[in-house]
Amino acid sequence: MTTIQLISPVDGQVYLERTALTADQATAAVARARAAQKSWAARPLADRIALVQAGVARLNTMKEVIVEELAWQMGRPTRYGGEFGGVNDRTKYMSDIAAAALAPMVAEASDRFERRIEREPVGVVFIIAPWNYPYLTTINTLVPALIAGNSVMLKHASQTLKVGERLAEAFQDAGLPEGVFQNVVLDHAVTEALIKARAFNFINFTGSVAGGQAIERAAAGTFTPLGLELGGKDPGLVLPDADLDAAVDSLMDGAMYNAGQCCCGIERIYVHESLFQEFVERSVAWVGQLRLGNPFDAATTLGPMAHRRFAATVRAQTAEAIAAGARALIDPARFAADDGGAYLAPQILVDVDHSMRVMREESFGPVVGIMPFATEDQALALANDSPYGLTASIWTQDAAKAAELGARIETGTVFMNRCDYLDPALTWTGVKDTGRGTSLSALGYMSVTRPKSYHLKKVTK
Repeated sequence: MTTIQLISPVDGQVYLERTALTADQATAAVARARAAQKSWAARPLADRIALVQAGVARLNTMKEVIVEELAWQMGRPTRYGGEFGGVNDRTKYMSDIAAAALAPMVAEASDRFERRIEREPVGVVFIIAPWNYPYLTTINTLVPALIAGNSVMLKHASQTLKVGERLAEAFQDAGLPEGVFQNVVLDHAVTEALIKARAFNFINFTGSVAGGQAIERAAAGTFTPLGLELGGKDPGLVLPDADLDAAVDSLMDGAMYNAGQCCCGIERIYVHESLFQEFVERSVAWVGQLRLGNPFDAATTLGPMAHRRFAATVRAQTAEAIAAGARALIDPARFAADDGGAYLAPQILVDVDHSMRVMREESFGPVVGIMPFATEDQALALANDSPYGLTASIWTQDAAKAAELGARIETGTVFMNRCDYLDPALTWTGVKDTGRGTSLSALGYMSVTRPKSYHLKKVTK
């Protein structure tokens, strides 16, 4: 048996540990999910929606303890109150559009023919969830999958094991039938074996590129559909007519919030040369107001990274950039809580270029590089010079210009005058190494259902 430990970034101690399921136990869990799915799908859509909403409502009653648990598990300061705003908004939106999104597409309904395309659940959906926004990223697939009539198995990240348990508890308390939603603790070997055995009908994974590649290899030849969101290196573009105050405030928040551990966080910024110096000066002042410390302290605005090894990656990228000529504008000594481990001081780098890892590889931490540009073509070339493409943030007062430039950026979402945000009415998707597939919006239901055509001829001549 494999024991999985969760090391808290707060104090470096074991917060909890769980024993992973054996191969036989995991196979039995899949069998329960498959046995429960048909009767769940047969229930009226309104019933499924009501039970899913009840599960999320029950989760909300646990808010106080969940906020503390998140701080222990992945370091987010308790002052930010968890992820309930997004969880509730996404659940409501996906519930509200379910009937329309799942409605048949009718080609003909006459006295001679019925011709239509219906959506039916795929069967058993497997969610492999990440630790950085552990409730939100799960909800993105869990809610539409259950509403559409699938059963769901959730394997949460080892850094946020308690999240899966809280979700399972909430939905069980709400009355979801046994086997319809199961939280499972699995090691990599058993997970890979289940995927290879075609245990699931759809797999959603949020995590690293290497993790996505491993899942693709395991699924090779099984024809199992995959949804893979593998991170980003999201750019911000500040044009000459940008509202500088708003741009600094939003882009710095997008770079530093959650200790920079956001898939769509801002990791590189390109500022028109006419605004560059002032933008940098204001950004340094903004970051200087952050308070690094214990996430349970109400004054803390920047907690530890989720694990010391994640912080080590950011430190290495930063050190390499400085050695190659970059300038660090934040004195780490101003952040006494930086302990060389999970607690990491924020950093702004200038004199950077794309030969540096910090401008090309995902950092996933509180560091951002800022470069000037002279022309729009130069800015677009820099924005597209990345193996990732999740979101891009354009700062201008000209919506037509933002749309024009956005059409030329290789990304899944284009923002104007905002960043680090997810709108449930718009599909969440990416290009290049960010992965494939889509979640949320009406298109999110397409991933967890399959089309079925009905051609019913009512006459014989």
